[in-house]
Parts: sequence; structure tokens; C-alpha cells
Amino acid sequence: MRKSHFALLFGCSVLVSFKPEAMPEKKERPPSKPNVVLIFMDDMGYGDPVCYGGGPYQTPNLDKLAYSGIRFTNFYAAQAVCTASRSALLTGCYPTRIGISGAIDHNAKFGLNTNEETIPELLKKSGYKTGMVGKWHLGHVEPYLPLQHGFDEYLGIPYSNDMWPVYYDGTPWTDTTSYRSTYPVLPLIEGNKPIEYIRTLQDQSQLTRRFTERAIQFIQKNKKSPFFLYLAHPMVHTPIAASEKFKGKSKGGLFGDVMEEVDWSIGAIMKTLEENRLLENTLVIFTSDNGPWLTFGNHAGNTGGLREGKGTAWDGGVKVPCIMSWKGTLPAGVVNNQLATTMEILPTLTSLCGAPSPKLKIDGINMAGVLTGKSTEIGRKEFVYYYDKNNLKAIRNERFKLVFAAQSQTYGPPALPGKDGFPGKHGTDSVKLALYDLWTDPGEDRDVQLLYPEVIKELHSIADQYRKMLGDGLTKMSGLEVRPAGVL
Repeated sequence: MRKSHFALLFGCSVLVSFKPEAMPEKKERPPSKPNVVLIFMDDMGYGDPVCYGGGPYQTPNLDKLAYSGIRFTNFYAAQAVCTASRSALLTGCYPTRIGISGAIDHNAKFGLNTNEETIPELLKKSGYKTGMVGKWHLGHVEPYLPLQHGFDEYLGIPYSNDMWPVYYDGTPWTDTTSYRSTYPVLPLIEGNKPIEYIRTLQDQSQLTRRFTERAIQFIQKNKKSPFFLYLAHPMVHTPIAASEKFKGKSKGGLFGDVMEEVDWSIGAIMKTLEENRLLENTLVIFTSDNGPWLTFGNHAGNTGGLREGKGTAWDGGVKVPCIMSWKGTLPAGVVNNQLATTMEILPTLTSLCGAPSPKLKIDGINMAGVLTGKSTEIGRKEFVYYYDKNNLKAIRNERFKLVFAAQSQTYGPPALPGKDGFPGKHGTDSVKLALYDLWTDPGEDRDVQLLYPEVIKELHSIADQYRKMLGDGLTKMSGLEVRPAGVL
């Protein structure tokens, strides 16, 4: 059905051939307060890094990072859309629990509630310096910007890089009947205030370099203190743009150029850590907010053969690459295929960094034991796929995924993707109840519900528990544990 499954199989084989290195014998325990560098990509698909099967461009620094640590092959973002996904990363909660959905812009009436405790807020209580560089997308006005959520400093853009009054070819938007004409010029914010504006694709082409340079400055400035750096690159979200040093240099067109520049950024960060003798005291985490925006065709990424992409509850929308590396503490060259999500990052970091846990309930699971070799099990037994405002579209356990009847966006025929920066069309699919065995069918092609009635019953029961907690628009249920978003 989908021939791209070959890419998925290839991606799974890349690292398996490497022999895991033994845990270091001399180091009895990891540092009590390790530095943390969290690199969060935008719209990078599961199959985009070469170590996950990507190409024909090259990502040697990402590959090296994977070979030096743990490459996760069953890792999920909480939702397949920007704002919701980022809220989950920073709070350890399903977005529905904290009243967040969609991808907000300058017209948004809500943001991340300041009552929610974020990774930087919790780590600050343990003596950490905290800095953010890049795309925020959790509230564009001062009460909800990064400095109000625990970061000591911030340089970046308030929302996605396509939320600006510029046409797909880079010229000013002139059609006043389109919603795009209402966008203000994209601001570059320092702290709480705009310091300049992103007006052209040439301006966009400098963002990866500028944000990398600022991230390096933060590391160098805070190298004598424990620090948490959150680098949220706006790329590879469209519109994509590469600087002159990388433009036209890859074998993968402009998307390949952008991937190679992002890879350069990873290398520059790692080189800085090495030069400042910080590698053995720094946990580096690399992952993505959701899958690729497939409607943009050759300017979008690669799901590695997974079904659909961004904007859907299929695995192509939420299964993402994730690499964690910590020299001398994490084993090297390991592939971990256990179920895990971005929500695990907060409780894992608070455990590793000696920081307090959030006072309010979260959904993440502490997997510090897996990273340090004290445990072999992450412990996540299920994952629920919410989309739209709070529609429970699917649920999976460690093996099976139950998809509920609903409407879904689709990139499949007869819709065609766009080309060279212009979007194509997408359709609407009436999804029926189905069960997929993700061990044997990661592309979600073959409905096996008739073979496993007991699994259907079990997953329905677990889904009902989530509906009671978090609600479900499809069954008109309000969740008993849902907390409000912040009101702008």
C-alpha cells in the first residue's frame, strides 16, 4: 500500500549493527546536578535524521550523538501540533489536562497558565541557570512569555515562522481577503520585548545560525553553574531557509540544506561542551515537536514509512526521533524500543537534577533509572492520542493501537502535496474503528480487530478512564481533572 515502509525498515537497521558499549566502570554515580541541553526541532519527522533512515543529505553530528548515547525508536510527542506539543514537553502533562490545544498565533486568547510548573521553574529551585533560544509558541504576550515561565533569559520568536504576512514565494502578502493578511511582521524577542523583525526569507535563513550562536553564549556564560538550555529551532517547519554557507550544498534540495545546517548546529553545541570540558556533566536531549507537514511536499520531511503526518493522530504525526547522550553516564550505541514520550522528560530531569516534583498532577513517567542503568523498564503502559480541541482519537499499549471512529485530516489520494514552498491540498477521511498491531504493522495498514477481541475490550476500558480524567469531545465528556489554560 505505502511503499515508503522500506524507509522505515532501513531506518531501524542503521544503528542495530553497532555494538553497545559497556557502562563505564570507574564512575559510581552521575553528577548530582548535571547540565541539560534540550534541543527541540519543529516538524522534524521520525525518518529525517540519517540515523533514522533519512537522506540523501548527511547528518553526521546527529548520527554521532546517537552513536554516543541512546536512540529511542518508540518515542512520541504528546500531540501532532505545535502549541499542544510544547506545553506537554515543558509541563509533563497531556495538553488536554492543562487546557491547551492547537497552534496559537497573535490572535490567541489563551496561553500556558503560569500556575503550571515547567522544567526551568523546577530546576531553578535546585540552583540552575535557565535559558531559552528559539520558538516559544505558548503565549505571545508578556504574562505568558518564557521569562514568566522560569527562564532567566530568552531570544526567539513567539510562534511559528509561517505566522507572518509573507507569501509562499517570499514576497509580501497582498490578498486582503486572506487571514494571512492579518498577521503582523514576525518579531524577534529578547526577554519580553521585540528587538527587530523577521521580514524576508533571507532573514529566516539566518535564524538557525543566530540561535545556535546565542545558545553557545549561554553555555559559555554559565559553564561554572548547573544550567538548563532549551534550544527550540524554528526549522524544519516551513517556510524553510538555509544560510549561504549551506544553501545548495546538500544532495537533498533545500530541505536537505536545512537539515545539514541544523546538523551543523548540533555539532557546534557539542563542540562547545567538549571545549569547555562539560560533556561528562551534561545530558543532551534531541527530539521534535511532531511529525512532518506533508502538504508541503519536497519542503517537508520524512515519516520513515509511518502513516500520515502532522495534524493527525496517526503515528506519522506524533512518533518522533529522540536521542539522549551523556558521556560517561549513559551507555553508548544503544537502541531503546520501549514506549516513551516527551512528557517523561520533566520528571526524569527533576529526578536527575535534584529538583522538586510539580505540586499538581502530571502524566509523565520518571525514566531516570533507564538512563543511568539502574532499571531496564521505562514503565509507560499506554499512550492516548488526542487531537482537535480534546478529541480522543486513539489509544495504544505497548503493542496494539485502537483507533476510534472520527474525522481525520489526510494527505493521501486524491490530494497531492505541494512543491518548492507552496502547500498542496489535503483531504478529510472518515476513520472507522480499527485495531493495529504496531509490532508487525507500524504503518497502520492492517486492521486486526477480529483477531484480538480481548485487546479491544481492554483498550476501550482504559480509554474510558482517560475520558473521565481528561474528557473527550467525540463522546461529549468533560474531564474531571482538566485545569484551565491562562487567559490572555
